[in-house]
Amino acid sequence: MLSIDALEKLASQVRRDIVRMVNGVSSGHPGGPLGCADFLVALYFKIMKPDLLKFSIDGVGEDLFFLSNGHLSALWYSVLARYGYFDVKELTTFRKLGSRLQGHPATAEGLPGVRMSSGSLGQGLSVAIGASIAKKMNNDDHLVYCLMGDGELQEGQNWEAAMFAAGKKVDNLIAVVDCNGQQIDGPNERVLPLGDLQAKFLSFGWNVISMYGNDMTEVVETLKKAQWYTGQGQPVMILMTTHMGYGVDFMLDNHEWHGIFPNDEQTKSALEQLEETVGDY
Repeated sequence: MLSIDALEKLASQVRRDIVRMVNGVSSGHPGGPLGCADFLVALYFKIMKPDLLKFSIDGVGEDLFFLSNGHLSALWYSVLARYGYFDVKELTTFRKLGSRLQGHPATAEGLPGVRMSSGSLGQGLSVAIGASIAKKMNNDDHLVYCLMGDGELQEGQNWEAAMFAAGKKVDNLIAVVDCNGQQIDGPNERVLPLGDLQAKFLSFGWNVISMYGNDMTEVVETLKKAQWYTGQGQPVMILMTTHMGYGVDFMLDNHEWHGIFPNDEQTKSALEQLEETVGDY
């Protein structure tokens, strides 16, 4: 298991990967991935128990992760590669024709680690609930994790899923909402206010935890706490506050970086702010 310092260094490298991948193809989404890098690095390298040697779509006998907000693909691909699912050099093919690393994760290409096509927002929680129920039916005591965006909660399917998970006591599920307050058209409060998410999920019957997602120590401690709450009759929701574009000053908290790429000069500036720790691809 990696130390907090090692996790922080790896997260910096992952952020470098994200910036370089999006710049390299002049396409993609850097803002959300930069904000969620600490979370996903901690999840894979400290908390979750995926099995590199026997990856399968059904995921029997291992913890599962579903990325609902599929536009964070650059982050997920970097973490999967750094974890060892495929060669990090494959990151150079991001969003290119014929690549397994599509702009939004897909299953047709057979990329190890990916179990659902995502990017059509609002669907990931439903899939994660189905996987959680399957584990219960198979007497598999591993956990299921799902990451969603806060703007994504404007999709009604999420609330049907939230009602179902609590009503059916799906207590082997840990869902996480990236609460960065930004979406492609602007701040959430301007596009469509989400209200009090903690009160809403509590009223639906979830166990709700809050966390600051850009502090590695807090991320690890909160994920461990969430694990402790599983198996007690309620699904677990982590409301994770992050900063869009975290680590790059000109992207920070700016919704315009939801889905635009940095040019070469901006990329140089970004990489100067992000430490290279385990080697670029």
